[in-house]
Amino acid sequence: MKIHHFPLFLLFFIGFLGFSQEKSAGPVIEEYGPVFKIENPDFKTDTSQEFKVVFDVMDSPESHTEINKKLETAARFLNLHAQSGIPVEQLKAALIVHNVASKDITTDEAYQKRFGMPNPNLGLIQALLDAGVEVIYCGQSSMARNFPKEDLIPGVKIALSAMTANIQLQNQGYRPIKL
Repeated sequence: MKIHHFPLFLLFFIGFLGFSQEKSAGPVIEEYGPVFKIENPDFKTDTSQEFKVVFDVMDSPESHTEINKKLETAARFLNLHAQSGIPVEQLKAALIVHNVASKDITTDEAYQKRFGMPNPNLGLIQALLDAGVEVIYCGQSSMARNFPKEDLIPGVKIALSAMTANIQLQNQGYRPIKL
C-alpha cells in the first residue's frame, strides 16, 4: 500500500469498525440519548449492580438553538444501560446544573424572554424528569445569574450550592462522572 493511500484506508477501516453502525435511543428516553450497541464487550457489565451517577453540568453551547449534549449524557447513561439488560430500577441518575448551563433548565417563557426563542433543552429536561432523574440547580448560580425558581422547568430543584449537592449525593453512593 502506498503511503498516500493510507488516510483513505484509515477512514475505511474506522468505518468498518463500527462508526457506520446506527445509534438507537430508548428504552428509557425515546427521543434523546442514542447510543451504539456493543456486542460482547471484554469488560463485562454486572447487571446485578445498582448504578448511581451524578453529572455536574456547568457548560452550555454558545448557540441558543442547540441542545446541551452534556445534559443529554444522562439520557445516554439510562439508555445504554437499559439496552444492556440492567433493570431501570437499578439506574439512578442526577444532574447538578450551574454556571452558564443555568439557561438550559428554564421554561420556554423565561428562555424566550432572554434569548428570543424557545428553550431547545425543554423536551430533554422534561423527559429526564419523567424518567426519575433528579435535576438539581445551584442556588448560588440562581442568584448570580438571575434565574429564580419561577423561571425553572417544573420539577427542577434548587440546592444551597452545586458543591453541597455534589457532596450530599456522593455521600449517598452516587459516583461523579466528569463531562
